[in-house]
Amino acid sequence: MNYDLLFELHKELQLEGRYIHLETILPILDKHKKNNRIEVIGSSVLNQPIHSYEFGNGPIKILMWSQMHGNESTTTKALFDLFNFLGSDNPTVARWKSAFTFLIIPMLNPDGAKMYTRENANEVDLNRDFINLSQPESRLLLRIFNEFKPHYCYNLHDQRSIFAAGRSNNPATVSFLAPSFDEARSINDVRSNAMLVIAAMNKELQKHIPGQVGRFDDGFNRNCAGDTFQQLGVPTILFEAGHFPNDYNREKTRKYIFISLFCSFEIHNENDIVSNNIDDYLNIPQNYIGFYDFVYRNVKINYDNSELITNFAAQFREELIEDQLVFNAYISSIGDLEGYFGHVEYDAKGAAYQDENSSFPKMNKKANFSLGKTNKFVNGLLKN
Repeated sequence: MNYDLLFELHKELQLEGRYIHLETILPILDKHKKNNRIEVIGSSVLNQPIHSYEFGNGPIKILMWSQMHGNESTTTKALFDLFNFLGSDNPTVARWKSAFTFLIIPMLNPDGAKMYTRENANEVDLNRDFINLSQPESRLLLRIFNEFKPHYCYNLHDQRSIFAAGRSNNPATVSFLAPSFDEARSINDVRSNAMLVIAAMNKELQKHIPGQVGRFDDGFNRNCAGDTFQQLGVPTILFEAGHFPNDYNREKTRKYIFISLFCSFEIHNENDIVSNNIDDYLNIPQNYIGFYDFVYRNVKINYDNSELITNFAAQFREELIEDQLVFNAYISSIGDLEGYFGHVEYDAKGAAYQDENSSFPKMNKKANFSLGKTNKFVNGLLKN
């Protein structure tokens, strides 16, 4: 299967970047209404419509949702790439149509998506609301779950650029989790089914991004949607779209989410879940907080009338300014930084730090500075 070609043929060109909100997807949803069941299934706190996309009439029922966290949009882009594929004349589509019924919510939190926040308009994290069910979006997802009665759930998210795949210098470009259903992190048939699908997806992804797949922490949290649905007896898979080198807009990562989705459906369709592969899931390296966006090493600073050699790091903050998403780098750590990597690293070789006010870096200050007389950095990047 040429996944790279499939992705390029069906990539939704109207969606790019990280700031994806309701106004962005509405015209594209309209395009898909001709051949698919697209409905408004509820509304948000601010009375914005929440849509579902339904495809197929087969016996395997899969419920998927994206942008439960409004600022996590990569998987939404991958879903629209998938929608384009499902609207094509590829022979696989006909097979899937008779094998599956997909019910997909591409944007569960339209208010958070517009504000580019993790939370909804009431400042509630919807993925921590499955005990209280205090929010209309959480109640909607549970209602759809109960009505649709899925055989599998796909919970689609983004994760920050801080994560490595294990204790390595490989970013966790895609991470997965088969959530726990109890405090003991037990493994029953339901959870093992999710693990086996993940193991098969990882096997394929290793051909594309070797060493860049991680396993998310499986601590039990009954407040979370995935843990809840796993506890209710439905195999649930958490997808986390992460960082690929030089891809802060996550246009590369969306491809690997698309490949993961496609691969998982082929596994279900061919009944190719290998029952002895749980160790293959458990051997996926666990996510490790090991990255900064920028690391500067061997920097001379003048602090308290003493010259020292140190290291410091900067991290992007995603800031919505006049409806434009801006990546602004701020100094986020100063010191040894042993065991940490930078997506971009710079060895100052003893050059002196200087910014407009100080001869040493300060936490939470914008990363605009010089190292030595000729190396000027703006927003974290060398500008020579």
